[in-house]
Amino acid sequence: MLVDSHCHLEYKGLVEDQQGVLDRARQAGVHGFLNISTRKSEWERVVNTAAREADVWASVGIHPHEADGHADLGAAALLEAAQHPKVIGIGETGLDYYYDKSDRQVQQALFRTHIDVARQTGLPLIVHTRDAEEDTAAILREEMEKGAFPALIHCFTASADFARLMLDLGLTISISGIVTFKNAKDLQEVASWIPRDRLLVETDSPFLAPVPHRGKPCEPAFVAATAAFVAELRGETLGVLAEYTTRNFHALFRKAVA
Repeated sequence: MLVDSHCHLEYKGLVEDQQGVLDRARQAGVHGFLNISTRKSEWERVVNTAAREADVWASVGIHPHEADGHADLGAAALLEAAQHPKVIGIGETGLDYYYDKSDRQVQQALFRTHIDVARQTGLPLIVHTRDAEEDTAAILREEMEKGAFPALIHCFTASADFARLMLDLGLTISISGIVTFKNAKDLQEVASWIPRDRLLVETDSPFLAPVPHRGKPCEPAFVAATAAFVAELRGETLGVLAEYTTRNFHALFRKAVA
């Protein structure tokens, strides 16, 4: 039994056949889905899907690409949305300096707003970071010193040093299908040694389909391929990895009950 700890069920490529997508994933052994929001206009949709499906949960947050369009979003809006019983996480949020689609200072300010909400609610912070290791680490370190909060780095692609720093700060690390790519040797090395109790798997679907599904829209069912690949890297069976990553998901996202 696996959990897809990060998918976008409302995105084009999945939403047109959402029920079929979920059914195929369940048939593949996936029995938990965290449906991630990236802008305020998605919150209602992700929550409605979670309310309809017992094994689907929702997050509320603003992706760094969308920061400029939500610069005035205060903590109150996130706090209110987080009250729904199926909202179990805050994000995705963070910093993306690769595309720089939003002003970096706005990204940073909104990131800190999400952290404040995670701290107040106790809901895990879902962090996106790309080409922004130094600032992401600095903000997380500063904010942890103000008061601890649960958090994870989703779709991890950063350096081994960054992984160790995140683990030292108490974060969990989630691995996507990128780990199966031929040019992902550094990520494969990191995935092989992440402590067993700090590892999650995800699809980030409809993006980043793993081998052997490259070239297709990614679906939550494909988390099984990623999990199998990671299990082999770690010298474990898929069953063992599925058991402890599912346990880790529920230990981190404590609000995730049917």
